[in-house]
Amino acid sequence: MKKVLVLLAIGLIGFLAWAAAGPGTSAPSVVTPSVVTPAQRAMGVAPAIVTPMIGDSAAPRPMIIPVAGVDRSAMRDMFNEVRGNHRHEAIDILAPRGTPVIAADDGVVRKLFTSAAGGLTVYEFDPDQRYCYYYAHLDAYAQGLHEGQLLHRGDILGYVGTTGNAPKDTPHLHFALIRLDPDRRWWKGTYVNPYPLLR
Repeated sequence: MKKVLVLLAIGLIGFLAWAAAGPGTSAPSVVTPSVVTPAQRAMGVAPAIVTPMIGDSAAPRPMIIPVAGVDRSAMRDMFNEVRGNHRHEAIDILAPRGTPVIAADDGVVRKLFTSAAGGLTVYEFDPDQRYCYYYAHLDAYAQGLHEGQLLHRGDILGYVGTTGNAPKDTPHLHFALIRLDPDRRWWKGTYVNPYPLLR
């Protein structure tokens, strides 16, 4: 009888602890890895471990700033700014004409396209084909760039310019992040603010 009472007490304590924590408790959200200097590494400091949150598999992958030599402090978030009668839904990264535009992430060139608005553009799909990186107003493509080409983060894909409807005296990269629809067409999807994700 005593054993039964002990087991019931243990079960009750476990249930109360679970109820206090809440049944919806799940793994912590993604922890951004810390940057560890060589000196810290020598002292045994390790970068933070990335723990994906349960159900967060649809989150965009981390990206680098897609214009060579541009520091994050030189950019600003303009995703929600109104341009004419629509939201901008992108960020403009100013840089001198001809500055290399680099792949924000690994992926594949899905489409090279020229339009009145974007000028010379590149649509790059991420490795999981869930997101599209859109690079616009390029002055020129990198030599040999072609559709279907595999890109590695940091590969040059073009050069900053003012093609399309960009002001001719303001060279910049118009960069957008698009969550693709299930049919994965390069021209369709939902725009996501890339600014907080660029490092």
